[in-house]
Amino acid sequence: MRTLFIECGMGAAGDMLTAALLELLPDPDTFLDELNALEIPGVIVKRTNSVKCGIHGTRVLITVDGVEEESLDVNEYGHHYTHIHEQEDHHEHKNVHHHHDEHAHGHIHDHLHHHEHHEHHGHVHHCHDHYDHHDHSHPHHHNSLKEIEEIVQSLKISNKVKNDVMSVYKLIAEAESRAHNLPVTEVHFHEVGAMDAIADITAVAMLIERIAPEQVLASPIHVGSGQVRCAHGILPVPAPATAYILEGVPIYGGKIKGELCTPTGAALLRHFVDSFGEMPVMKVERIGYGMGKKDFEAANCVRIMLGETEEHGEEILELKFNVDDMSAEAIAFAMDSIFEAGAVEVFTIPAGMKKSRPGTLVTVLCHEEDRDQVLQTIFKHSSTIGVRELICKRYVLERSITELDTPYGFVRRKDSKGFGVRRSKYEHDDLARLAKAMNLNLDELKNRIENLI
Repeated sequence: MRTLFIECGMGAAGDMLTAALLELLPDPDTFLDELNALEIPGVIVKRTNSVKCGIHGTRVLITVDGVEEESLDVNEYGHHYTHIHEQEDHHEHKNVHHHHDEHAHGHIHDHLHHHEHHEHHGHVHHCHDHYDHHDHSHPHHHNSLKEIEEIVQSLKISNKVKNDVMSVYKLIAEAESRAHNLPVTEVHFHEVGAMDAIADITAVAMLIERIAPEQVLASPIHVGSGQVRCAHGILPVPAPATAYILEGVPIYGGKIKGELCTPTGAALLRHFVDSFGEMPVMKVERIGYGMGKKDFEAANCVRIMLGETEEHGEEILELKFNVDDMSAEAIAFAMDSIFEAGAVEVFTIPAGMKKSRPGTLVTVLCHEEDRDQVLQTIFKHSSTIGVRELICKRYVLERSITELDTPYGFVRRKDSKGFGVRRSKYEHDDLARLAKAMNLNLDELKNRIENLI
């Protein structure tokens, strides 16, 4: 199986993931030309060589209207920011934060602002004074999630990439909404930081589409440790939004003080990674190093490996029994009960029994830990007096369900991948419900949905 494995031993940020994925391409400059040709407002993306602890890799630089967001001098902000800058300025972070300095002054272009109602002006933007030290020709416009979506939808990229970009952005907006107790509709992104993040997220989504892995795996994420100072006080690491995004994902701290994983990096990993854990056995074909800006004792990079992993089956128990004295209704009830007891599959085959009686062969697949409960249910709800057991190897495609909110209504799509194949199928009950309401046949409805994706 074609696999990407992402090492997050020094956290992750959008630009670092972009840089590492770029190194997996045979011609990264051609890809950057395509990315810049999208004409994300004011954005130019470049790459440069970088060395960390003797390891050569790539660092991605993004400018918005000619300004690289890491270009500010710490002395402009006073001595009380210096310690934060020295600790935190290790990534070329290009994320979108609520309160730009809330996470670290090394991430000073990661800005997200919320609007507070004001009796005279309707709203007030907070924490954007760092932009006052840039060229004042930059307008202090703030984009809502809807405005971000309008920009993304205008880009000449595939519908899949557009959906991926907005899914990542929504993860960030929802996390900021929870962190600051605001409706998502009131979460606003600073114009410069928003363009910067759109470039990062779009680049990663396009690269994943270009590389086309069958699965994406990642190590547990090093999020850093300690605290960061913002204009409103001192906050813990990981920052609140990052922590919300990474709920359910294995993370850890360490001796490195500062924020190693940004909200954009966290959201990209949360969206694209199928599972987190140790590196699998794989034949590695290419390796990419995406470098951060700051130097540490450990190489400050994200490493991504592309290669082939073996397909592994699982052991499954096959339980079989024959009956010739049960009605069809009784067999159906028994099958439902066996499923409820933990069986993964139950099916029947017509069989010829002794004395030429027509009967039924019932086959049940279950995991070993469910054997006793399944056996009890078989004997309780069937007339059999004996069950045969075989130990089998079972190979299955990895399955997931994607929930699609279409203009016609809610539809679930069952996606499967593995062993070099990908396939999708819409949930029949959802299609049937909508087709009936719209007076369409199933094929007409499926074609309409496909044209939206």
